[in-house]
Amino acid sequence: MEAEGFFPAGPHGGDGARLARRLGVAPADVLDLSASLNPAAPDLIPLLTRHLDAVGRYPDSGEATEALADVLAVAPDRVLLTNGAAEAIALVAAELGSGRIDEPEFSLYRRHLPLVDDAAPRWRSNPHNPSGRLAAPDEQAAVWDEAFYPLATGEWSRRDPGAVVIGSLTKLFACPGLRLGWVVTPDDALTDRLRARQPAWPVNALASAILPELLALADLPGWAKAVAELRDQLVTVLQAHGLDPQPSDANWVLVPTADGLRDRLARQGVLVRDCASFGLPNTVRIAVPADAGLTRLANALSHSEPQS
Repeated sequence: MEAEGFFPAGPHGGDGARLARRLGVAPADVLDLSASLNPAAPDLIPLLTRHLDAVGRYPDSGEATEALADVLAVAPDRVLLTNGAAEAIALVAAELGSGRIDEPEFSLYRRHLPLVDDAAPRWRSNPHNPSGRLAAPDEQAAVWDEAFYPLATGEWSRRDPGAVVIGSLTKLFACPGLRLGWVVTPDDALTDRLRARQPAWPVNALASAILPELLALADLPGWAKAVAELRDQLVTVLQAHGLDPQPSDANWVLVPTADGLRDRLARQGVLVRDCASFGLPNTVRIAVPADAGLTRLANALSHSEPQS
């Protein structure tokens, strides 16, 4: 990660609030393109408001688990709700004990796996993080991280038989503060072992209460189409400013040879992901924004050209 500069990078994306403090503005005034959330997600404030009474009760995730299992077309005893995909990764890594990682890959796999071994079961993000490319149909993995898969394909999951699948509703619905992830296991025995590793009430009451209605709002084909169209526009904007975004199937693009770009954009209140944690220095990952974000990014790029 960057050691110096106007806004040094943290270990992952989602530093919009920290940048807002650095700039002395409200968090809403920062365009955070470092976390790769769904740019077409619905406004969840009305839904959250209807369920605020849930915070006065202990969480009960039974109904939420059944609702998620229904949309994923699997038995409820194979589904485990988690405190975001980060907890799902930590639970699966601890249970399996070892894994193979083909770098570059999402850094949380290496962080949580007790042993990284080329002979161990393979972990694979799909679409690949950070490149954004979908796995080939014949590509195999023991653990698929499909946090962004619905936004790339319009489908909930690839559903590989025998594989563990990790997913994230917080990416899909652009609500990372709610921390809603899941694991789908090949059998209920593994689900039980993962559940035994969780602390009590891992998913909060508000998140559990809104999840069934949240799922009813999902429009995966429509969102995937919107992401693809906005991604094409993002590529056009970046190319117009002399950048070279790489081909992507995801709701972000990777931009190599972008030395200093993250810092220059941060001064304009636009945050992109530094990719040094992936082992890719001088590279940034830029999330696909909504229309208003595209305009703001284009303006920020125009005002952040390197000084000769």
